[in-house]
Amino acid sequence: MIPLATDFVDFTPRFVDALESLGHIHDWDAGQLLERVIATRADLFFVRLDQEMLDGTIPFQQAEKTLQAILKIMKAAATTAADPHHPHRGRRPAMVNEYLDEDIRLGHTKRGSFVFTVVSRLGDVSPEPIDGRDRRTVPFPRQVMETLARGIETTKRLTQSWDQKSLSSPSSVGLSAGLVESLEEMSQPEHLRSLDLSFEWAAAERKPDVGLATIMLDRDLIVELPRVREQLLRREEPVRRETLVGPVKSLARDDSTPGEGETATAIVAAEVNGKTLRVHVPLVGDDHGWAIMAYERQLPFTVTGDLSYERRAWRLTGHIEVDSRFLCHLSGLETPDSSEN
Repeated sequence: MIPLATDFVDFTPRFVDALESLGHIHDWDAGQLLERVIATRADLFFVRLDQEMLDGTIPFQQAEKTLQAILKIMKAAATTAADPHHPHRGRRPAMVNEYLDEDIRLGHTKRGSFVFTVVSRLGDVSPEPIDGRDRRTVPFPRQVMETLARGIETTKRLTQSWDQKSLSSPSSVGLSAGLVESLEEMSQPEHLRSLDLSFEWAAAERKPDVGLATIMLDRDLIVELPRVREQLLRREEPVRRETLVGPVKSLARDDSTPGEGETATAIVAAEVNGKTLRVHVPLVGDDHGWAIMAYERQLPFTVTGDLSYERRAWRLTGHIEVDSRFLCHLSGLETPDSSEN
C-alpha cells in the first residue's frame, strides 16, 4: 500500500522502512536515493569544480559567478534547441523563457570537491504509442539537455584538435559563442584544477547518444576555450558598419605608427544590439584630440566604423568617422564648421 495509503496510522514508519530498504538494496545513501527519485522525470546536469578545499567550501563570489555562468550556458543551449538559426542576441523564443522560468531548478550539491546540480524537469509523461507506432515527441527540456551535452562534447574536441567543419553548422553540434563563454567563466579561478561536467538522464525517457561519460576540461584545455569562442563570434557577428555612442573608458598612445599626427587607441563602451561592448577604436590626429576631450569631460563619444571581433576583442576598423559636432554641442563649444565661418 506504500506510497498510496497515506491515511494508515503506521504509514510514516513503513514508508521510512521502504526508503531504507531501497537504499540498502542499491547501496545508496539518502542523497543518492533522492537523486534517483528526482531523475525519474528530470535530467540532471552536474558541474564539478575540482579544486583544493580545506573545509569543503568555496568563495562566495566564485559560487555566484558559477551560478550565473550555469544560467548563461542553459540559456545558450535552450536558444539553440528552440531555433538553430537564432543569432543569440535580442529577443529569444518564448519557449526559452518559459523553460528557464518553469522547468529548470537548482538541486542539492553532491559529495566530491564542489558539485552544482541542475535539474531539468521533463514535465508530463509523453503519450503512449498508438496502433503500434511511436508518436511520442521529445520534450523540449530533453532537447535542451541533449544540445547542451553535444555542445560541451564538441567544445572539448575542438580544444584538443581543431575541426573547421564544426563551424560550418555550429548549431547542429550544439555550439554557440555563449555556451563556450560560459565554460570560460566557470573555469576562471587559477586554483581550479579542472571543470568536470556530467549528465544523468531521466529514466522515463530514452537515453540519448550524448552525455554518457564525464566531460573533463583540465587547465591545458581551458586555455584553448578563448580561441574556440573567438571563431564562433566571428561567425555569429560578421563585420558590419556601426555607429557607437558611449564614454571613452581609456586611451593609449601608439608611438610605433609612422606618419604625421598622434595615433592612439581608445576603448569606447557602447551598447550594440542590447549588449554593452568595450570596443577598441584606432584614432589619428584631431580624432585623438576629440577622444581626449570626451574622456576628460566624461562626454559620450560618437564614432562610426566597421565593427568586428578579432584577437579576443571588439574592434572598429576600416574608414573611421568621428562626429565632433555632437561632442561640441554637449560641451558648449563651437563646431569646426562654425569656427571656420
